[in-house]
Amino acid sequence: MTPLRLISGSAGVLALVSLAVTLWTGIGDRGVALCFGLLIAVGELSLPQALGSGRAAGTAVTGARVREAAPVGAAGALSYALLGEVAGRPAQHGAAQVVTVVLAASLLGSVPHIWQGRSPTLDHLARRVLTVGFAAVCFQRLYTQGVFGSWGGPAYALLVLALLVLTALCDALLAAAQAHSRTRWPFGPLLRDELRGLLGIGSAVCATGAVMALAVAVAGLWALPVFCLPLLLTQLSLRRYAAVRATYRQTIASLARATEVAGYTPAGHAWRVAALSGAVGRDLGLSGTELTVLEYAALMHDIGQLSLVDPVPAGATAGLPPEEQRRIALLGGAVVRQTGVDAAVAVVVERQADPYREQPVAARIVRAVNAYEEMAREAGPGGPLKALEELRLGTAGDYAPEVVESLARVLSRDCLTLPLPG
Repeated sequence: MTPLRLISGSAGVLALVSLAVTLWTGIGDRGVALCFGLLIAVGELSLPQALGSGRAAGTAVTGARVREAAPVGAAGALSYALLGEVAGRPAQHGAAQVVTVVLAASLLGSVPHIWQGRSPTLDHLARRVLTVGFAAVCFQRLYTQGVFGSWGGPAYALLVLALLVLTALCDALLAAAQAHSRTRWPFGPLLRDELRGLLGIGSAVCATGAVMALAVAVAGLWALPVFCLPLLLTQLSLRRYAAVRATYRQTIASLARATEVAGYTPAGHAWRVAALSGAVGRDLGLSGTELTVLEYAALMHDIGQLSLVDPVPAGATAGLPPEEQRRIALLGGAVVRQTGVDAAVAVVVERQADPYREQPVAARIVRAVNAYEEMAREAGPGGPLKALEELRLGTAGDYAPEVVESLARVLSRDCLTLPLPG
């Protein structure tokens, strides 16, 4: 059984058991359950369109994504799981009711997305059910045994925060396992990116969840809107930032198409190189930031050809003399610097024609993948195999051996097919 099926199956079993227990015992503190359910549903309404359509939010060629798509809903779910008291009186709900309310509210908040044809991803829902179930079971077990009662003041808050940190770590493991099962990308870099994401919006979600649970225990349900407001404003800022990043990437993609529009390179060449470079970068374990730089550099790797008076036939630079390749690469780097793109992207473009032992990893990848795409395109039906063989023969001095072998692994998983234009 794959990790993806195991996670989905476990979430389904937990949801069914929780629903059955809740129906059998009834709903305790219905007003509290309704308030938290509405909060979670409203948080789910803000789910980005990319995630609602089945793709991870923020996904590009690199596969990078936003760590938490609905932080208000996540914080509300976690605070409900860690709620021991309401305005000084003991709460009347159990772990099964927490899972049931969170599941029902998440599904309710997904209705508008389904209505617009953007069905919610099951991965997101399965992780939400399992992480909230984990937090609720652990908290309720400790709370009923009087552990929290014997800890007062700051110690109580620290214990709640520690439990939230454990829950966040479990969520990161589940997210990395799901991504690994769906994409077959290396698990280590995926987990590293998930853990890095916890330092951003993930920490804000955990802190807000803890504060809301503690505030509701003292002040009652009026604390919910008060303490959700900062996280909501943070979410709006993040979405604006994501919109700016999307516009930034579209600008780079438009610049990359300039060589195709001018007739210097074949249609879709830059997109194919970018998609395949991203796959190789993930196979080699590059981080999310490194993958973004790699994607942008791959999209703009041929932009130096715009400075040529006589176009290179079919835009194939891999067969040019080394001096000419370096000249075009330096021209491309100069153009990239003038566009205001990250200097790291310009460095990769400039050094893509250097000897591979002197190149950064991203430049090694772009050089090998660009050569492969040009060779495979020119070699006909047997192009992919012939191109790989030529690249292997060139590992003595032109192409990094580890990059060529990674490229072979990626193409083997994809049955030796090239990515389509974006």
